[in-house]
Amino acid sequence: MQPETITSSNISFEEYRDQILRDYKIALISRECSLLGRREVLTGKSKFGIFGGGKELPQLAMARVFRNGDFRSGYYRDQTFMMAIDQYTVEQFFAGLYAHTDINKEPFAAGRQMGGHFATHSLNEDGTWKNLVQQKNSSADISPTAGQMPRLLGLAQASKVYRNEKGISNHSNFSSKGNEVAWGTIGNASTSEGLFWETINAGGVLQVPMVVSVWDDEYGISVHAKHQTTKEDISLILEGFRRDENHEGYEILKVNGWDYPALMDTYEKAEKLAREKHIPVIIHVKELTQPQGHSTSGSHERYKSEERLNWEREYDCNKKFKEWIIEHNIATAEELLDFEKAAKKEVRKGKTEAWNAYLSEIKSEQKEALEILKSVESKSANKNFISPLVNILASKEEPIRKDILEATRKTLQYITKENFAEKSTLQEWINNYIARIQPKYSSHLYNENDSSAIYIDEVKAQYDTNALQVDGRVILRDNFEKLFNRIPEALIFGEDSGKIGDVNQGLEGLQEKFGETRVSDTGIREATIIGQGIGMAMRGLRPIAEIQYLDYILYCVQGLSDDLATLRYRTFAKQKAPLIIRTRGHRLEGIWHSGSQMGGLIHLLRGIHILVPRNMTKAAGFYNTLMDSDEPALVVECLNGYRLKEKMPSNLSEIRTPIGVVETVKEGTDITLVSYGSTLRLVEQAAKELLTVGINAEVIDVQSLLPFDLNHDIVKSVAKTNRLLIIDEDVPGGATGYILHKLIDEQNVYQYLDSKPQTLSAQPHRPAFGTDGDYFSKPSTEDIFEKVYEIINEADPANFPKLR
Repeated sequence: MQPETITSSNISFEEYRDQILRDYKIALISRECSLLGRREVLTGKSKFGIFGGGKELPQLAMARVFRNGDFRSGYYRDQTFMMAIDQYTVEQFFAGLYAHTDINKEPFAAGRQMGGHFATHSLNEDGTWKNLVQQKNSSADISPTAGQMPRLLGLAQASKVYRNEKGISNHSNFSSKGNEVAWGTIGNASTSEGLFWETINAGGVLQVPMVVSVWDDEYGISVHAKHQTTKEDISLILEGFRRDENHEGYEILKVNGWDYPALMDTYEKAEKLAREKHIPVIIHVKELTQPQGHSTSGSHERYKSEERLNWEREYDCNKKFKEWIIEHNIATAEELLDFEKAAKKEVRKGKTEAWNAYLSEIKSEQKEALEILKSVESKSANKNFISPLVNILASKEEPIRKDILEATRKTLQYITKENFAEKSTLQEWINNYIARIQPKYSSHLYNENDSSAIYIDEVKAQYDTNALQVDGRVILRDNFEKLFNRIPEALIFGEDSGKIGDVNQGLEGLQEKFGETRVSDTGIREATIIGQGIGMAMRGLRPIAEIQYLDYILYCVQGLSDDLATLRYRTFAKQKAPLIIRTRGHRLEGIWHSGSQMGGLIHLLRGIHILVPRNMTKAAGFYNTLMDSDEPALVVECLNGYRLKEKMPSNLSEIRTPIGVVETVKEGTDITLVSYGSTLRLVEQAAKELLTVGINAEVIDVQSLLPFDLNHDIVKSVAKTNRLLIIDEDVPGGATGYILHKLIDEQNVYQYLDSKPQTLSAQPHRPAFGTDGDYFSKPSTEDIFEKVYEIINEADPANFPKLR
């Protein structure tokens, strides 16, 4: 191996030597962080640690070809890479370990994620985009293995869109002619996950500029590769994806993780292919080690043979790097020893500074609390009970906030019947402290800036006197056309979305008008459809990802829940992905396509707006509202509403359906009926029939499940009618249970009720096939009528005798 093979650049020997020694220093610092980080966990200063020891050299090679504008979608062992691109310091490493809640000290997550989860800042303080082309970018990591892969696909596809779609003129902050590469990293064992294979297949089909590095140390947690991968070799079984003269596919490269110059050559080749030709590349980095085992939860000596352990000591990449440097006279052993000493000193110093910074704020809060507690202690008749709490808190040399609140709140328990000024001071301090500290752990689940969708005012549909009655799908189609003309960054994709204009013709003819880049078909692969959307949304595009039917969303709920829903929260509002997911559901007949997953989605997708329009005019208004905002949302269109007639609005593109606002579609005095989606039409029909027996029901369309009734309009209705029935086609306790919780716990609706609040849902099983299957599985108009009548009968049996 000759030193000059390390780089194709024409640089002097001194520059070349400096590059190598800088890399060696970073490798040493990263390894020392791992070693000292483990000790911090074992001594109790941190709860858990998972580190990048043994993976230093390939990450240095990847960093060497990583350019401004590029994006990483990676793996929780990439600490060396982040250090090498100057996005990670020793102090930040330990701040993450200690879960420091200051975003300036722990810039990846403000302590919300465990260490090893990296994210650069894509957003300014006001939520607007930074210039992503002028910085190196890392999308925010998630822990689920292979969960980073679908997002990688979208990050890479954005470059293809920016290169090929000439209509997008204002994208200089997001791309330089589509020349950016998306870099994915994954452990060899995690390639067993379906998300890996789905992404690899989709990347090969789309031919997007992504480079996937597989870090292979032969183990996944404690399980050897023979239990993980056919033939124990991921690149070998990926051979069918390799490109050749007749077929597009992947360039597949293999390199040993301890061979520094070979790594540099390999990554240079991969980068050039991906960046210039938009060819996806897989780099299988073999013969890596993991000298600290999987995590601080256990030791690798428990599952590795002595022979394997000896091999790992010999082929540790840092050790081999050192030998190579000495062998090629780049530095002497003595010089490198000085580097090693300096690295240890730098890491110890950084650790101390990070710990002191973390602790100083909490110790200040501890001091405040103790001053107030001591004043309460001196006045209370229960001093004997309070004193131990004060003494325990005072003895904490390394307190946490839980210690402070336990002591102060338990003290209140001992003075509930006492009354003195110091008690009021303590009560006020606790309330203020929680109000000040809680946002450090709970803020930014949704957009908290003025650009939030909840601040977009409603614009109602308007109609000419001779407005045409058209299929609902025509309203959607025409609205999408206007939306795509208005927003060149908008694009939509999914199964059957392109050529045929979706299964219900809501996109009819739009591919012909806007091209295959903006209106496109995908394979049957829901998880990566969502990944495409997340990645492209993170790079300034406005994607609409179509999941053909509501029940298919279960294929991609992991990415929606773990990645999209948490993105703004887990980055402390430093990244966003304003992806719209379009799907359809409700009221079709049969077990599939007609079940309702709303209850599960409501709970799994906190962080995403969930919108349930009752017709296509309302749906069109939601899409317009969302495109004016910057938040992710799931829009569930009524599957049986595409062929139902609606009047064509005269102001189609101006319509804005408000988010978090209910609509009273029929006023009444006797009972409030709450529903959404397709079921609302049945409720409206039942309300008409109830009038014939003297019951005047008020009908409210929820419209938006997340967020829900921000103006508390439902409780205002119940204050008038004094009775409440919630109806939907979800399983019992699903969305109706959620709505009831909102009304009772948040809107205090119980104070206005003269009858028990009730729910009417579907049977606790998927709907049976056929019209009769639907009738006996889901609420019918007769079910709604009889349930309402039963409630009124209970209150006034004389005027409303029992029905049956």
